[in-house]
Amino acid sequence: MTRIAIAGAAHPHVAYATAEVDQVAAFELVAVADPSRETAERWAAPYDAEVFTDHRQMLRDLEPDVVMVAGIYGDRGQVVVDALEAGCHVIADKPLCTTLEDLEAIAEAARRTGRHVTLLLEKRYYPVTLAALEIAGRVGAIHGVTSSGPHKLNRPTRPAWFFERERYGGLLNDLAVHDIDAALLFTGLTAGTVSGTVVDSSYGVATLSGPGAVITAGVDWMNPAGSPVHGDYRMKLVGTEGTAELLWARNRLVLTTTDLAPHDVPLPAGFRPAEKPLQALAAGNEPDITTDRSLLVTRIALLAQRSAETDGSPLAWTAD
Repeated sequence: MTRIAIAGAAHPHVAYATAEVDQVAAFELVAVADPSRETAERWAAPYDAEVFTDHRQMLRDLEPDVVMVAGIYGDRGQVVVDALEAGCHVIADKPLCTTLEDLEAIAEAARRTGRHVTLLLEKRYYPVTLAALEIAGRVGAIHGVTSSGPHKLNRPTRPAWFFERERYGGLLNDLAVHDIDAALLFTGLTAGTVSGTVVDSSYGVATLSGPGAVITAGVDWMNPAGSPVHGDYRMKLVGTEGTAELLWARNRLVLTTTDLAPHDVPLPAGFRPAEKPLQALAAGNEPDITTDRSLLVTRIALLAQRSAETDGSPLAWTAD
């Protein structure tokens, strides 16, 4: 039995963990901790899990195997460190943390304890992404990646902390990390520079440049309320032999090559956001979204945010 605990439940993506408890008999939700007892009780009740308002007490009392972190963004860095130091593996909603200092503390704790940290980058597991990884070689060397990530703000339902910079952490750090991760998968970049631009805290672009490739990841909280989807997320791969358009919200992958007109590529089944990571941890293995990868894409997103909040200058990054 893999004993799972939730440390911070302010964001509904906590359901990524409970979905696996619902699906897998070998997973047990043992506790939920959140500063708001009401929030903790709401998530714990269906599983008869214990309720805490102090995650450290929960870690001491129950010693879970895996901790899901999905609390207020600005609190997450310390919670991740506490879970690692308690001997737990961590699966975390994005963003992993909101400062480079917190990121360094997480990296050091992971090295010291040997525990794994997996950022739940769910776009990796979408059918469109899985199909695109299979056919990416057909577009040749990928020199350009452009993505668009519009989101509905739904202001009336957003909590107050979401509009506080220190607790939220910034637009690019929050939203760009998924597309940064996907773009690195397709281009294979391991070093380069990143710059950021943000307009009125609601529209921003992170730009990565490296040997042979340029990546632009646009994200915003400006998707109109009248849109039929929360966000019409998409990415275009531009290669020497063709292009591939990942239309995530429409569940389509459109491939065009020097030999073939635009056509839809058949899609495989996908995976739930925490499905593969929790299966790997339960088997004693590191998830495919490794600790190093989780730290890397978080670092790039944080550097993009720092660039946007200073003078927009490119900042260096490397996977080494």
